[in-house]
Amino acid sequence: MTNTHPSIPASATLSDHASPKAGVESSAVLFNAVLSPHRSLSKTGFLILIASIGTVNFVIGMMFMLNGAWPVLGFCGLDVLLVYVAFRLNYRDARAFETLCLTRHLLTLEKVSPSGHRQNWRFQPYWIKVVVDNTPRPGAGLALASHGRHIDFAAFLTDDERLSLAEALALVLEKTRG
Repeated sequence: MTNTHPSIPASATLSDHASPKAGVESSAVLFNAVLSPHRSLSKTGFLILIASIGTVNFVIGMMFMLNGAWPVLGFCGLDVLLVYVAFRLNYRDARAFETLCLTRHLLTLEKVSPSGHRQNWRFQPYWIKVVVDNTPRPGAGLALASHGRHIDFAAFLTDDERLSLAEALALVLEKTRG
């Protein structure tokens, strides 16, 4: 489902049952968000970028080789290889995602690492608190806090996206509590 709610980040989705309704089953999904890191360079753009860098480095390397500095050609090839590896690692990290699913009686957070390792947490919506972490540290994001447990999530979202998600989730939690 596409996101139609203005305060939810583009990488999140909101279920059809975004607000509690009278007569809705207790297992109905009230809020569902799939969070994933943003990558602005498409695969086609990546191929064009690598081809451009490769071409420029090849031309520069050939110029040095023709002037007698043939080892420079190898270093130009190494530059292209290192840029390629860096982008491939970046794309690998983009496979990570997190999901939030709220029903009347359960909030579930699932984190999936780039390697596919899954971690799940379950909370009672009545006791959960959404905490916005504004400290300038790596991995700072949002947290869910309940009964002494504190689980960080959404660290890869921008500040505006984190705030929008926190506001939307807090609003739905407040309506769920009744």
